[in-house]
Amino acid sequence: MRILVIEDDEKIASFVVKGFRQAGHEVDWAADGDTGFARLCEAGWQAAVVDIMLPFRDGLSLVRDARMAGIATPIIFLSAKRELDDRILGLQAGGDDYLVKPFAFSELLARVQALVRRASGVVEPVRLAVGELEMDLVKRRVTRAGREVLLQPREFALLEYLLRHKGSVVSKIMLMEHVWDYSFDPETSVVETTVSRLRNKLNEGFEAQPELIRTVRGVGYVLGR
Repeated sequence: MRILVIEDDEKIASFVVKGFRQAGHEVDWAADGDTGFARLCEAGWQAAVVDIMLPFRDGLSLVRDARMAGIATPIIFLSAKRELDDRILGLQAGGDDYLVKPFAFSELLARVQALVRRASGVVEPVRLAVGELEMDLVKRRVTRAGREVLLQPREFALLEYLLRHKGSVVSKIMLMEHVWDYSFDPETSVVETTVSRLRNKLNEGFEAQPELIRTVRGVGYVLGR
C-alpha cells in the first residue's frame, strides 16, 4: 500500500511511518495541513492518516476540502480528542474512521487495511503459503511444517513480499523499493544480508530439503520450487 501520514508531532509521525514501513508499505509524511492537503490531492494513495490539530489548516478542514475536490482516498483521523461529538465531527467532515491517541500501532494498521479492503472491494488474504511454509497475516506468525519460525519485522516483510510474488523472480531493486522504501543503492548489501538471515531461519531443521529461496544470479530471488 501507498500511505500518506499527515501529522505535525514528529515523534508520533516517526512511530507511525516506521511501523507502516516495517509492515512492507510505502509511506510519505507531511507535517502541516497545507502541505498535507497538496500531497493528498496527488494520485496514487491507497490510504491517509490525518491528525486533527495541524498547523495552517486543521485536519477537519483538510479532509472536508479534499472531499469537495473529489478525493476519495480512505482516511482515518488520529486525535487526542476522545468525546463522541469529536468523532462525529470527524466522520461528518469526510473521514472513514477515527482513532484516539494514544493508540497501538497494530490497531492503526488493522484499521487502515480494513479501510483499503472496503474501498477496493477486494478481499485481502489472511494467509499466504507455498508448500509447507505458511504465513498468518493476522497473527503475524510464520510456520514451516507446523514449526514456528520467529522473524524480525523486516524479515517478515521480506518474506511476505516474496510470498505475494511466489514463483516469480523478484529483483533487488524491487525489494529495496517495496520492503525498505529506499531508492536503489548498488553499494548496499542490506538485501543480501537480510535474505541470508531469512534463509537460515527458514532452513533450520530442514537442511536436507531444497532451498525455499533461490538466488537467480544477476537477477534476484525467487520463492518456491
